[in-house]
Amino acid sequence: MRILAFTDIHGAYTKVEEVLGKEQADVVIIGGDLTTVGSVKEAEGALQRFQAINKNLLCVAGNMDLPTHDDLFVRMGMSINGRGRMIGDARQLVGFFGVSGGPKSPLHTPYEISEDEIARRAHAGYSEVKNSKLKVFVPHMPPFGTKVDIVHSGIHVGSVAVRNFIEDHKPDVVICGHIHEARGQDTIEKTLIVNCGPAGRGCCAVVDINEKVVITLR
Repeated sequence: MRILAFTDIHGAYTKVEEVLGKEQADVVIIGGDLTTVGSVKEAEGALQRFQAINKNLLCVAGNMDLPTHDDLFVRMGMSINGRGRMIGDARQLVGFFGVSGGPKSPLHTPYEISEDEIARRAHAGYSEVKNSKLKVFVPHMPPFGTKVDIVHSGIHVGSVAVRNFIEDHKPDVVICGHIHEARGQDTIEKTLIVNCGPAGRGCCAVVDINEKVVITLR
């Protein structure tokens, strides 16, 4: 299975279309911040453009999206916010689940939730995919205390709840974004973590799942 993941698109829909046109993928992940406080109509139009190239989209919203975008993702059959989706066959059944929004911050961005709510949604989604062979967790926000949650000033600003969940449940892969300048990879025990970086700059991540998992930043 090949997963193509984008985060922090912020309205750069043509950039994503260009990558989708070049990269074959079994599943496309939109890991939050599709828009920058864009309307539901704008978000729907963007997803329809992506679907014209690859129909297999799974989405969470980011802190700069609107909470109402989650309802759109549910209506379009793409949501993994507090939900699980299993894709594949018995030989390679992959479970996807995620969390929309960002942790509470001094910036008061449009879609922020408490650490308790982050944990609740992570556990709710996990419960629907716990029997899958391999698990892919898609929180918009990165786990606290890693290489992928460091802002320019050098401090860690990720989610403690996301980190605790990873330590407790050990998903195979974590796909996140949110902190643009922290694009990269890290691990927590055996969990592979990738911050895809801002898709508006042409960034994405490719996750190849065969006998082992290989993550490539593009």
